[in-house]
Amino acid sequence: MTHKSRHAAAPDRAKRQPNDPSDHHHSDDAGHRADDDDADDQPDVATAQAAAHQASHHGASTRLDKWLWAARFYKTRSLATEAVTRGRVLVNDQPAKPSREVRVGHLVSVRQGDIPVARVVQVLGLSEVRGPAPVAQALYVQTPDSVAACAAWAEQRRIAPEPAHSITDGRPTKQARRDLADWQRWSARLDDD
Repeated sequence: MTHKSRHAAAPDRAKRQPNDPSDHHHSDDAGHRADDDDADDQPDVATAQAAAHQASHHGASTRLDKWLWAARFYKTRSLATEAVTRGRVLVNDQPAKPSREVRVGHLVSVRQGDIPVARVVQVLGLSEVRGPAPVAQALYVQTPDSVAACAAWAEQRRIAPEPAHSITDGRPTKQARRDLADWQRWSARLDDD
């Protein structure tokens, strides 16, 4: 790669100030700290929002099932399609089909698994490619009402767990069956009197 093509590949670096702390590539940067390297692992939300803003002006859209898969709500696209078909996904509070076009700014409501509370997210960006989790999380933001509802459900579940979840064995052991038989034998004698 030549010197000229390297600058063409990263035009935003040329626009930065020489002492810009967000530029991690300068070794002589006085503002470089050890924890700046951790910032590289975080998604650049401003970049994602800028891309979403640009996409919204061009009227860009993508299929709902592809977006759900790319945003990592479902492991496979066929699982996303099945969830949409079963009515577990709403777009702007309306039932949708897997081929429904999603645009930036739409509200998508997703019910997953056995959780009775739906997660309501606002679309910030569009993608048809499944990427790493930080990039996928930059595609949406959960609404404050949805965050509060999910927290309330989690608290309720913590305080009063489902009784069926406490059953660890489906079938009693031999010792448990004998104890049960003894108990039934004693309770039958008390009922006869």
